[in-house]
Amino acid sequence: MSFPITINLGRATSIAAIATIAMASFAANASAQSFHPTAPVKLICDSAPGSANDVTARVLAERLGAIWNQQVVVVDAPGAGGAIAARMASTSPADGYTLFMPVTSEYYALAGAPDVAPNLPIVMERDFKSVGFVNSQPLFMGVSPKARFKTIAEMLALAKQKPGSISFATTGRGRLTHLAMELLQAKTNTKFEMVSYNGGAAQAMSDLTSGNVEMVLEAYAGLAPAFRGGLINGFGVTSLKRSPAFPDIPAVSETIPGFDVLAWGVLVAPPKTPDDIVAKINADLKIAQADPGLNEKFAANGGETHYMTPAELTVFTLSEQAKMLPILEKAMKPAQ
Repeated sequence: MSFPITINLGRATSIAAIATIAMASFAANASAQSFHPTAPVKLICDSAPGSANDVTARVLAERLGAIWNQQVVVVDAPGAGGAIAARMASTSPADGYTLFMPVTSEYYALAGAPDVAPNLPIVMERDFKSVGFVNSQPLFMGVSPKARFKTIAEMLALAKQKPGSISFATTGRGRLTHLAMELLQAKTNTKFEMVSYNGGAAQAMSDLTSGNVEMVLEAYAGLAPAFRGGLINGFGVTSLKRSPAFPDIPAVSETIPGFDVLAWGVLVAPPKTPDDIVAKINADLKIAQADPGLNEKFAANGGETHYMTPAELTVFTLSEQAKMLPILEKAMKPAQ
């Protein structure tokens, strides 16, 4: 699975301007390699323990800790669609000792939508300083053993026959798991019932195994224990192609052409973090991403690393927002 940087031409002027400023700043300070932690570094995660983002954060924290010869402590602060963690991170001291790994949905949040915090979506460089890209991974669809369907095609056929009769578990309204299903419904003209579990996929397992909820959507790390234990079955992956790590699980795009939703992890810092510190952390992140052990752990969950400079990350997040927000606004617009 390749992961190129894409730019929406409708936003090209503003993106180019921001990129030019960011690149100039990065180049001017890249030689000032001054960040050498002498105390633990805090990595804030906006998801529940055991969730995909939490697992990714801990893998990264372990490797950065080894590079810095200093402990990197993961702090989970779930709730309010990620706004609690975002606020905690953005108001922390801008000294390199606090980093934040937001989830994709915090960039896709619809301003003014129900249950969405007013300070979302995240806008770089207003809210944070771009540090670097961590990894990307697809979402996985898991089905209860008691579900009335076993394939995507069977699920869609039932959804068309009985709109609203199929329930699906997500990690919260406005999260990527919810937004991905909104896109699926919009593309297939179907209606599903969402059941939100803010405690992550693990919280939904009892309802899934009993059949009270028929399907769950989550990154692999959040579903791995249930998959391995045979409690639920994998029946779809949201990347455009099948994941090399799970070739037996079909891509949703095989049934719904063009369907492609990826979760991506990025590393950011409080907005006033000095450029030389950002440059050093980015350089160390690049070293971490070259480690085979880190790549193996990410691949085991269907993910892959991809290096970006801080400037490239800013371009990437703006481009993704420009591409996805109009689609989501249309998908989530109440019926007239």
